[in-house]
Amino acid sequence: MEWKRRIRMSDQNLQQLINVKNEMTRFMMTYKFGMDEMNTKLNILKEEFQHFHEYNPIEHIKTRLKSPESIFKKMYRKNLEITLPSIKENIQDIVGIRIVCSFISDIYRISEMLKQQKDITFIKIKDYIKHPKSTGYQSLHIIVSIPVYMSDRKEEVFAEIQIRTVAMDFWASLEHKIYYKYNKEIPERLTKELVDAARVASELDHRMEQLHKEVNHIKEAEQERELQVLQVNNENFHLPMGLLTSFIKEEE
Repeated sequence: MEWKRRIRMSDQNLQQLINVKNEMTRFMMTYKFGMDEMNTKLNILKEEFQHFHEYNPIEHIKTRLKSPESIFKKMYRKNLEITLPSIKENIQDIVGIRIVCSFISDIYRISEMLKQQKDITFIKIKDYIKHPKSTGYQSLHIIVSIPVYMSDRKEEVFAEIQIRTVAMDFWASLEHKIYYKYNKEIPERLTKELVDAARVASELDHRMEQLHKEVNHIKEAEQERELQVLQVNNENFHLPMGLLTSFIKEEE
């Protein structure tokens, strides 16, 4: 009888483990679906902008789903209760999305485009571009909430979006490699070099931004000149801008 009782208890424990695994799988799948949803939205914005504006503010997008092991380690470090509701409430970067742009102005343009999406809720914004970290790190961090519609319910999923330029991304990647190479204790000389490199990268970003603005001014001037030329029967006629704008006013 004792042997049979132990078997029944073992079966019960096994079933409990199966249930926990199924709950964890469903939990992680929900975040995976949220990541897919955000990826789809970003790709739509990317293609639409490219089609209508002949310019793409997004260089590339990288997504990642934090592993269960990383989630549990973070919960332990924070000394938090290890339950799914507690994880959902306290860990807001299970879904990570990095958007890399060409120019600083693109970062804020993409942020505004995301804000206009009615089913994306902005929870928190940390602007490390206007206020860089002491290490020199720059990026725009946004925590958003996304609805995920499951078969039997709707779940709100948190995601962390990092938007940065190519120069910022290159610097952050280098800093990350050095940080872990020296087991999180970077020599003072290298720390100073990294801060200086961040300054150089920031200067490059601002110079490229200025060039971008100048190119746009030239393009706008060319478009204005083209608007003022009417071609009929291989002959060009000058159209005063005042005449064109007067037609717009009449239509209004």
